[in-house]
Amino acid sequence: MEQRRREPGRARGCLVGCVVVVLLWSVAAAQLRYSISEEVNEGTVVGNIAKDLGLDKSTLRDRKYRIVSSGANPLFHVNQNDGVLYVSRKIDREEVCAQSSTCLLNLKTVLENPLEVHYIRVEVLDINDHSPVFQDKETILEISESVLPGARFQLKASRDPDSGHFSVQQYKISDNDHFRLEVKDKGGDGKIPILIIRKSLDRETAASHSLVLTALDGGKPPKSGEMNIQINVLDINDNAPVFTKDVYSVMLDENAPVGTTVIQVNATDLDEGSNGDVVYSFSKSMNQNILNIFDINPSTGEITVTGLLDYEEKDKYEIEIQVSDKGFAPLTTEKSVIIQIVDVNDNAPEIEVTSFSNSIPEDSRPGTTVALISVHDVDSGLNGKVICSIGEDVPFTLSPSLQDKMYSLVTKSPLDRERQSHYDLTITAKDAGQPPLSSEKTISVVVSDVNDNSPEFSLSPYTFYVTEGNNPGASVFSVKASDADENENARISYHILRGGSEDNKLTSFLNINSENGDIVALKSFDFETLKTFQFHVVASDSGTPSLSSNVTVNVFILDQNDNAPVILYPLSSNGSAEGVEEIPRNVNAGHLVTKVRAYDADIGYNGWLLFSLQEVTDHSLFALDRYTGQIRTLRSFTETDEAEHKLLVLVKDNGNVSLSATATVIVKVVEPKEAFAASDVKTSAKVDEDDNVTFYLMITLGSVSVLFLISIIVLIAMQCSKSTDYTSKYLQETNYDGTLCHSIQYRSGDKRYMLVGPRMSIGSTIVPGSHANTLVLPDRRRTSEEVQYI
Repeated sequence: MEQRRREPGRARGCLVGCVVVVLLWSVAAAQLRYSISEEVNEGTVVGNIAKDLGLDKSTLRDRKYRIVSSGANPLFHVNQNDGVLYVSRKIDREEVCAQSSTCLLNLKTVLENPLEVHYIRVEVLDINDHSPVFQDKETILEISESVLPGARFQLKASRDPDSGHFSVQQYKISDNDHFRLEVKDKGGDGKIPILIIRKSLDRETAASHSLVLTALDGGKPPKSGEMNIQINVLDINDNAPVFTKDVYSVMLDENAPVGTTVIQVNATDLDEGSNGDVVYSFSKSMNQNILNIFDINPSTGEITVTGLLDYEEKDKYEIEIQVSDKGFAPLTTEKSVIIQIVDVNDNAPEIEVTSFSNSIPEDSRPGTTVALISVHDVDSGLNGKVICSIGEDVPFTLSPSLQDKMYSLVTKSPLDRERQSHYDLTITAKDAGQPPLSSEKTISVVVSDVNDNSPEFSLSPYTFYVTEGNNPGASVFSVKASDADENENARISYHILRGGSEDNKLTSFLNINSENGDIVALKSFDFETLKTFQFHVVASDSGTPSLSSNVTVNVFILDQNDNAPVILYPLSSNGSAEGVEEIPRNVNAGHLVTKVRAYDADIGYNGWLLFSLQEVTDHSLFALDRYTGQIRTLRSFTETDEAEHKLLVLVKDNGNVSLSATATVIVKVVEPKEAFAASDVKTSAKVDEDDNVTFYLMITLGSVSVLFLISIIVLIAMQCSKSTDYTSKYLQETNYDGTLCHSIQYRSGDKRYMLVGPRMSIGSTIVPGSHANTLVLPDRRRTSEEVQYI
């Protein structure tokens, strides 16, 4: 393309100097002829038509001077101003004139007013702007190796669109030993290349040849085109098949499955196609027995097993193999294959259980025989030597017997049905072959139950809190025990252990359901007579022999408000709560008139007494302390005040349903002299009365103290004899400040309880649901406490 650009440039440079103008005149019309090289640029001047025809340039536009053309894209155009003929677009001579030797283009120009027609011929001159081109870039020839030297093969000629000496002028071929090139000139049809064999071909030496054919035109410098020639040499059957090995020998295991590849023989033939294709077969002289055991693939030469191989029957085979090609006259070669049979470990051991007991008691001693096992392997030598084993994570083992290949399955450690009641034992038998073969057998052993577990209570000891006044015959609490055994050995019955002790005497008022452990109270409990007691429950299973266990049950009776207050003072000789007090008229305000004393057998809020004036003749004279029962004067007496006053004092406890009692105090106001005389008379009687009250109080305090000491001793003994911390402590204390009150402290687990009288400890709280009987004492050892009420 670069050459083509340069040549139009040179043509355009010499265009003006070398344009040959031929002007022909005639009477009717005139004809001009110009020449121009192809591929000149657009706008190149071809010639001055107006000048050459002698036309007036000033009239060309008015007369519409133009070129008449039927094409949509004309090659030339004329300038109406000066009458010069120009090139409209690049001209390709080979496109407009094909293979013509001379390329002439006829143009017709027209002038109007008057009408004039002028014919112009433009000759397009050829330049060497095309290279020779082969129709195919590559051609393939197939030539038999039997073709003799001198054979001729015509090749496809090259084409060059250029004409004359710019067309194809000669051919040449790449250097080689077997071929030469000859060119035949066919005149107008061009030159034809012919390939000639000058040396015999041998496909086995060279199966193909690659040549390059080059076509050259007459340009200076010449342009060229190439075509690759692939020559394939066709085969003839001139070579016999040859095996790749001189000796074929193989080792084959006995009992190799049908289809097993024994060996693959391989033969090659230097020929190709059917002459090089080989077919394998057994020799016709082969024994029929061998043909029943082995087979050969005709295409691949693979020898496979088709029958049963037995080392003990025959340990060696020699097979004759022949291979032939598929030529018109087949060529054949034979070879022997030696097959050596190898004895292998092809039989797995067999396990047989000759004696077996599928159930064994859990109390069986180590070494108890469960089953007898025999193993057998039909192989010989190491292949028939068998080792038997069982898993390590089971309480069983295999013990070899005196007889060969016999084992005993025995227990190696104690059994416990409660931990595992069933074993699936896998026995493995492995021979000593290479590779070893093994077999497995699984037997199931059930561990039967024996009565070796005593019933166990869910708690020990049990602690229950029962409110006094319970309904006789109703269930008050229950105990529960479980047994790890099964069936009859786990069936539990309950009974209460009864004896001659004081606590056990109370068990006569208790009854227990032997099946579910529910305990029924046959009578109602009274806190004032019984605050706590203890008994034992025995749980027995139904095994043989029966096993049992017992548990201690601690019962605490909780108080209810079932006792009304009792007036201790004033108390008349007939037992009524009435009394007469005489005071001088001249006493000051705040004078202690008397003190009402009362007692409540209940404890806690139920025993906390409050005093109030139910009736009084003059509210401005007397006041009653609601906690101590002291009656004092509020002011001094006047002359107008009556001499006798009646005070009705109401004493009630703090139970949910309060109980109360009343006392009547008659206060007589006397003159001071009379008061002193009366006081001397009363002193002796009052001293006797006070002595009686003091005596009763001392007896009460002594009883409480003795009960306190006994409770402490019992609780210490219980705590020392039991490992659990379900212990209880009792602390009784008696406060006497006009009212006899009780307080009991006790502990259950991590919780402390207190039943209190009138004066509660600071920081104590009332337990909800306790009927105002129970307070929880803050434990200094813990940051929080949880109170439970049963």
